[in-house]
Amino acid sequence: MTEGYAMETVPDFPMADSASPLPLPATTSVSNGLVWAIACQSGQRPQRLSDTQIAHALEGRPPENPGSWVWLHYDIVHTASRAHIQAIPCLPEEVRLALGSTDRGTNVEAEGDIVYGALPGFDDAMSEDDKNLSAWRFAVLPTLLITTRRQPVPALGVVYRALQRIDSLDSPAEVVDHTLLEFADTVRRNIGMLDDQLDRAEDLLLTLDQHTDFGRISGLIGRVRRRSTELRRVISPVDRIFHNEDLELPEWAEDDIRDRSQRQIHAALDDLLALQDRARSLQDELASGQAEETNRRLYTVSIVTTLMLPATFVTGFFGMNTGGMFLASGTMGTVEAGGICFIFMMITWMLLKVMKLL
Repeated sequence: MTEGYAMETVPDFPMADSASPLPLPATTSVSNGLVWAIACQSGQRPQRLSDTQIAHALEGRPPENPGSWVWLHYDIVHTASRAHIQAIPCLPEEVRLALGSTDRGTNVEAEGDIVYGALPGFDDAMSEDDKNLSAWRFAVLPTLLITTRRQPVPALGVVYRALQRIDSLDSPAEVVDHTLLEFADTVRRNIGMLDDQLDRAEDLLLTLDQHTDFGRISGLIGRVRRRSTELRRVISPVDRIFHNEDLELPEWAEDDIRDRSQRQIHAALDDLLALQDRARSLQDELASGQAEETNRRLYTVSIVTTLMLPATFVTGFFGMNTGGMFLASGTMGTVEAGGICFIFMMITWMLLKVMKLL
């Protein structure tokens, strides 16, 4: 059973970190999707729970040690684990449905002393600069936290390792807060990398010349706008949730969930909006540069066409199959006709210079 637990915990955080996950007891079944079950107390390392202690926690009984609280984390990728979630006796039906939901909507609700909902996160399947967005769900009471997810959420692993380092988390609501703060920090790191890409695009635009690769610049700006739009679609609902005056959190969770997280999420959204404004400005500058390059090429084509117009007229004239065509009987007729073409081209060039079209 310990091996089964290790397979469940590896995706949530890199095993290269110094802290290793706490294994479940050998008697604990992982068929219900339980990733970890720990009892936490400020200033102490988390303690793993036995089957009996887990059952007592799910029945709503307080922890054995005063001042401690319980965190149960589930993987709901399988129907059996979702069925187990639906059978938790201490939670109302709507809370159980929310924990077992598979949609990616973002929401936070409160019912009595229970705060529950779904919040965004990044899974660990992609590279650092292009992580997939996912969702994790939670139900939090004064002494119990239940979290669920379908894809690995590294932010939850970060908080888990923080608990192993005996970082002070006095309540389960602080886990939600720290996970949101980690998500906001990841968003801002993404924004920083996107900003670096805009720097490269801006450098190329500032050194605009005939060798400038507009396709590369357009690709850089396009990737930034696409990724920033994805992030904004996720962050904006979270920011609206925290500014929703109708959301009345319990007094014990108000400070831990709303205040600090609200500031960080709003700051990340402000940074993202500034990034999008900059991307749009560079897009406009790129369009201006492309239009300027197009006009320059059309100008060159127009000048060449104008200079060749007299030559086209002369060659057309001498190409007529009519009698009495002068220069037709001499041996130097081709050279003389070419000279006439050149003279007319020079006259055209001088007229363009006089009219300041060149």
